[in-house]
Amino acid sequence: MAKAKIGKKVTDIKLAATGEQELKISDFKDKNIVLYFYPKDSTPGCTREGQDFRDNIAKFRRASTEILGVSRDSVKSHENFKTKQAFPFDLLSDKEEKLCTQFDVIKEKNMYGKKVMGIERSTFLIDKKGVLQQEWRKVKVDGHVDEVLAAVKELNKK
Repeated sequence: MAKAKIGKKVTDIKLAATGEQELKISDFKDKNIVLYFYPKDSTPGCTREGQDFRDNIAKFRRASTEILGVSRDSVKSHENFKTKQAFPFDLLSDKEEKLCTQFDVIKEKNMYGKKVMGIERSTFLIDKKGVLQQEWRKVKVDGHVDEVLAAVKELNKK
């Protein structure tokens, strides 16, 4: 499968999602998509990042943009996380790492002195035609959502 590249159309991959759905990029016609990859449900950084997207959802929706969170956690875990945090957007379960591989977010990490493979916190902005426009890798949570929102507004001016 082709890796996602800026300026190229993203391959449509269907994944299990919250709300007993299966979703893919092409399901969101006429909307930009912010696809954010995070390591694990209900961990401090991932919770804060999701809350930041949640707290700014009205601004993203006014900018014709849908938010989708992605991790390797199960749909059941996602449902609990989404409910507990009142996320108004869906979470995709990528247990087989199909989307993770396409966006090249599985990286070697150091956890308590051990090397493990895990998701590197990353965000991708896909336009209304399904073309990857921007990417953020090695994301730091503080201020990230504001940066993404600014990029969405800039994209909509084009």
